[in-house]
Amino acid sequence: MITERSAVSRLFNGLNIILLLATMLLCLLPVWYTLSISLSDKAAASAGQVFLWPKGFTFGSYETIMQDGQFFKSFFISVQRVLYGSAISFIVVLLMAYPLSKTGKEFKARNVIMWLLVFAMLFNGGLVPWYLTMKSLGMINNIWGLVLGGGLPVFNVILVMNYFRNMPKEVEESALMDGAGPWRILFSIFLPLAMPVLATVLVFTIVYHWNEFFQALVLMNKSVHYPLQSYIRQVAVVIDPTKMDEESVKRMSELSNQTLNAAKIFISMLPLLVIYPFLQKYFVKGITLGSVKG
Repeated sequence: MITERSAVSRLFNGLNIILLLATMLLCLLPVWYTLSISLSDKAAASAGQVFLWPKGFTFGSYETIMQDGQFFKSFFISVQRVLYGSAISFIVVLLMAYPLSKTGKEFKARNVIMWLLVFAMLFNGGLVPWYLTMKSLGMINNIWGLVLGGGLPVFNVILVMNYFRNMPKEVEESALMDGAGPWRILFSIFLPLAMPVLATVLVFTIVYHWNEFFQALVLMNKSVHYPLQSYIRQVAVVIDPTKMDEESVKRMSELSNQTLNAAKIFISMLPLLVIYPFLQKYFVKGITLGSVKG
């Protein structure tokens, strides 16, 4: 049934739309500004003349970065880390959250494990014990050190666990009456119904593995093993005047640390900007239901 809206209701909707548009622009502005800086020449960027549009349009910063072979190797290492880390974390979170969603009578060790998880989330043993542990496990100069170093995100476990606890008990009871076991219930019932929260924690995991840079600085002794985020923090443009032609000299004269850093930041955020729109629709439902204690 269509009802006529009052003037106050129309005014509220109009203000709400304006507020949301303003919020959207505030979120997009830093990304657009970074892109404008990366496409501007050295003089305009250094003088602070760049805001919404590039000044002295040039692709010099991107060309300089792309000519470094280590950039592509670091990019591939980051892709590997995201794929391996997301797969392992997804499996671990799923298999841990399901039994922890049961009551203490159904799973007697539940409370003890939950206390250990919460304690581990709030406290850690420190950087030196962590490094010594990783070294003893052979994780130095090894991509598995980057993957397994954050293989169990406790917050994601709690999020998925609470989502499972809010599912109707009748669904599981009917499956048990039909002869389904725990594994069948998990993969045939819980997994399909939990797609919103699983997509949410998957995005969290992807963002973590893609943006994390500190672990590589500690575990990797050589820069050739760095993922992309660690690489762009320490990359430097090495200029050899004896091997530069006239075009290279002109391009380098148009660059500055500010334009190069902006180009690095923009390139590093592109993959997440591409992935996020496909999964963001699950966020509200996944986080809301996963945050309510059953």
